[in-house]
Amino acid sequence: MVSQSNLVSVNVANGKGGDRKLLNDWHVVAKAADLRPNSLVKVRLLEKDLVLWRGECGAVCAWEDRCPHRSVRLSYGQIVENTLVCSYHGLAYDTQGQCVKVPAHPNYTPPKQACVRTFQAQERYDLIYVCLGEPEQDIVVFPEWDDPTYRCYLTGPYHIRSNGLRAIENFLDVAHFPFIHEGILGDPDKPEIEDYEVTIDENGVFAHNIRVWQPDPYGTGKGDYVSYDYWAFRPLTAYLRKYSPSGECLTLLYHVAPVSESECVSWMSGALNYAHDISEAEIKAFQDKIVLQDLNNLESHNPQCVPLDGNLEFHLPSDRASLMYRKWLKQQGVTYGASVTTSISDSSCP
Repeated sequence: MVSQSNLVSVNVANGKGGDRKLLNDWHVVAKAADLRPNSLVKVRLLEKDLVLWRGECGAVCAWEDRCPHRSVRLSYGQIVENTLVCSYHGLAYDTQGQCVKVPAHPNYTPPKQACVRTFQAQERYDLIYVCLGEPEQDIVVFPEWDDPTYRCYLTGPYHIRSNGLRAIENFLDVAHFPFIHEGILGDPDKPEIEDYEVTIDENGVFAHNIRVWQPDPYGTGKGDYVSYDYWAFRPLTAYLRKYSPSGECLTLLYHVAPVSESECVSWMSGALNYAHDISEAEIKAFQDKIVLQDLNNLESHNPQCVPLDGNLEFHLPSDRASLMYRKWLKQQGVTYGASVTTSISDSSCP
């Protein structure tokens, strides 16, 4: 019997149904710096194995990690004279994925089907983005990246044994700050979250002015309330802005790449217009610490998939952002990593 999870995986691979939303989106798969000259990088996205490499012009090639001749991994090969050469029989493929050389038959002209499956790729914000389908929108804009008043940095990859949609929900959630990030982002003696506004529009989900008490939000040694704005621009791309009345501002663009329905890799592009005396290494170490504090809970969800309907989970007023996010996912027709269930026994998720 074919499981529901396997059917969902097939749907994503074939671009069927609501899963086309993820298939046709841009996902971060590597740092641009990882693609060094003559290097091959293996990644996995939506249960598909890919190999990344650069041609002589610097453009990124994102291919299915499979030689169409005898189906071995191309990532075991090497780059030779602007071609990727398969390790098995030495077949060489140009940057368009077409076979251009067969060492066993020097005068042989490879047929058109002797071509690797290729995917669209872009380099932006020092990251490599890949789309497995046909992009419905451009990569989400990160306006602070080119703003000289901000210091920008990149952290990740964070390998998480969790559903990607759960990771985005965790990113949107401030009510866990006093307990998971005690003494840093919150205080268990001041856990109250006031009502806040959440809307859905053509850009996604927007949660405005979520206030939370933090022990030392700006490195002054004094606690204060801070305000957050959150956006979920895509099912697996979110953005936050943390700001104070005095103009200090931190922004984060959070990308989650779905490896499978129960595994993901996340990346954070950050920007801040204060703390110029703190080294980039310290800033990155702080971000790493926050992410690592979330892992135990993220990896313990049961079920892993996000329930978009039914009574599997109950909700609190402070869950308003995640509730609107789930409503929006359902409107978008996202089913990969999501479920409509009424009980744990009914859930099709791992």
